[in-house]
Amino acid sequence: MGQKPLSITLIITAQVACMTLWFSASAVVPNLINTGQITAERGSLLTGAVQIGFVLGTLISAFFGLADRFDPRRVFSVSAVLGCCINALILAVGFNDPWTIPLRFLTGVVLAGIYPVGMKMAAGWARQNIGLMIGALVGALTLGSALPHLFTALSDLDWRTVIIAASVSSLLGACAILFIKLGPAHQKAGRFQPTLVLASLRKRSVLLVNGGYLGHMWELYAMWTWIGAFLVWGLQQDGAGRFDPALITFFIVASGSVGCLMAGALADRYGRTATTMAAMAVSGTCAAIIGLTPALGAQWMIAVAIVWGFSVVADSAQFSAAIAELSEPGLVGTMLTVQTCLGFLLTTIAIQIVPIMVDLFTWRYAFIFLAIGPFLGILSMWRLRYQADAIRLANGRL
Repeated sequence: MGQKPLSITLIITAQVACMTLWFSASAVVPNLINTGQITAERGSLLTGAVQIGFVLGTLISAFFGLADRFDPRRVFSVSAVLGCCINALILAVGFNDPWTIPLRFLTGVVLAGIYPVGMKMAAGWARQNIGLMIGALVGALTLGSALPHLFTALSDLDWRTVIIAASVSSLLGACAILFIKLGPAHQKAGRFQPTLVLASLRKRSVLLVNGGYLGHMWELYAMWTWIGAFLVWGLQQDGAGRFDPALITFFIVASGSVGCLMAGALADRYGRTATTMAAMAVSGTCAAIIGLTPALGAQWMIAVAIVWGFSVVADSAQFSAAIAELSEPGLVGTMLTVQTCLGFLLTTIAIQIVPIMVDLFTWRYAFIFLAIGPFLGILSMWRLRYQADAIRLANGRL
């Protein structure tokens, strides 16, 4: 196997393994809530703490330009080892201990050294197919986020097994990433200059890409966090005890990895803005209607949920690819980190709002407010098509 295929395979494998840390606790939350072991409010805090920690981690990384100034393999590996240790500490304290929330927060901090850094390494190997390349990485993130739900389904609801599996996976990913070669497009930056980053962020095309990304992120992590709890409610409405909510949640979230690959290939061929707008139109529609589907039967609810899972993350990589194409080579890692920082800061709000919407309107209408994000994102990407430097996207394909 050549250097490029081997390196890309190892990056994707390591990303899948390490991103299990993100939802290692959240995957067991629906069962813990359903059995009365924790409240819905604490469940949202467990995921929200990761998001806030990730935001802080990306701010630190962006401020010091870590993704562009240091060897990304070592940044990734050290972060993964720290994540493994922090996650494993939950075994000692459980889910009701005051230390659990800080541990999830610290997990989020170290994940900032994994997700955007992995995208930068993938972009270093990309030439004409950067959309597909980063799509594969985000697909890996998606699959890694889905795996804890599979661990939950296979471990007979034992949360300790889920935590152990995620920690071991992260440790394996930390080792695997050290064997990759950096691609020919990888460029190390010199002294970090915040003024250059601020100037890039003020470019209208970059603002519009980030506007589309924020609309997408308003929906994504709130959906991933709460779709399991929604399924528990929906299956109870239908009386469908034959379905395992954790296993279904795995397939729903994992379907997004296929969506990322397909959207990456389509975006490189037909254009980034067209692909992202199509994906957001589908996912926004699913968010608006899924609460009504339990009345039609469990099969319809699951079918719409899988379509939602497929489309809700399909466009994610294309916002990152667009930033990589519109940024100066020496700033790509930092600009990707800033983008993810902004997006995940927004997710902390959306995740916390869902339980409030459930209390006010029940699960039947709780997800409708998530549809606001993708439809605003469509507007932002449509306006991007008319920017002069949009020609840099996907080799001139809009």
